[in-house]
Amino acid sequence: MMTAVTERTAGLGTPTCVRRLGLATLVANIGIVITGGAVRLSGSGLGCPTWPRCTDESFTPHGALDLHSAIEFGNRTLTFVLITIALATFLSALNTGRADLRKLAVLLGLSVPAQALLGGVTVLTGLNPWVVAFHLLFSMGIISLAVLYLHRTDHPAVPKVEERAPASVSKPRHLILAWSTYAAAWVVLALGTVVTGSGPHAGDAEAPRNGLDPLQLSQLHADFVFLLVGLTVALVIVHPSRATWTLLAVELGQGLIGFVQYVTDLPVVLVAFHLLGASLVAATVTWVVIEVREGYARRT
Repeated sequence: MMTAVTERTAGLGTPTCVRRLGLATLVANIGIVITGGAVRLSGSGLGCPTWPRCTDESFTPHGALDLHSAIEFGNRTLTFVLITIALATFLSALNTGRADLRKLAVLLGLSVPAQALLGGVTVLTGLNPWVVAFHLLFSMGIISLAVLYLHRTDHPAVPKVEERAPASVSKPRHLILAWSTYAAAWVVLALGTVVTGSGPHAGDAEAPRNGLDPLQLSQLHADFVFLLVGLTVALVIVHPSRATWTLLAVELGQGLIGFVQYVTDLPVVLVAFHLLGASLVAATVTWVVIEVREGYARRT
């Protein structure tokens, strides 16, 4: 049966199609972050007050339809778009005959129902800020995985650095810097979700906040942003490339948006752009660490 499936979908296995579907996976997962942000920023987080149904009586809003329920229900229906893209991505990976692409495609496919379940938990917990934060970070993880998949479409996996480098050879400073930058980026992203959980734009007027001090959290978040930018500047110096320069540009743009939104009391439009920026940080820092790590692995 699997052979019949691959025969019918053989066209999906061409290099161009595989790469385009990989790009579609990345764009779709960044898009779901933006639409999820629109749900929260419009106060529509509980537009469908239960899950998996929209209301106790129906999977769709129907007679109870208003702007908030339409926005929330619309975001839920995008899951089917993600499922379609994930299925096409898996079939294209299957037709390449490459185990590395197939494994990554399976993980990307499984992330769709996992993310939907997390979305359900956020609704059923009344938009608990910690659950909402994890929901967003999970999306960032999927974006990171999608970048790896997209990279793999053109660059087959190489053995781990530890398996290729002689024991007497120490890791170069740019590899250490790349992993340090990646770790710092995730601390920044995590702190950003905590800052969000302490301020406005909860997704619903009745949604709880985490009770932490927004001012202190914002300062802590800013401190780690400076650390991240500093590490990235060092990485650009020792490993100048399109990836590292792009990461630095994304960070500076994201930092500017973050500063302006803070001093202007978090206008909805800027918060939405900040969400996009967070997605781009997750994507570009993954690009950097893959490039540096695999470049070193191929040279050893």
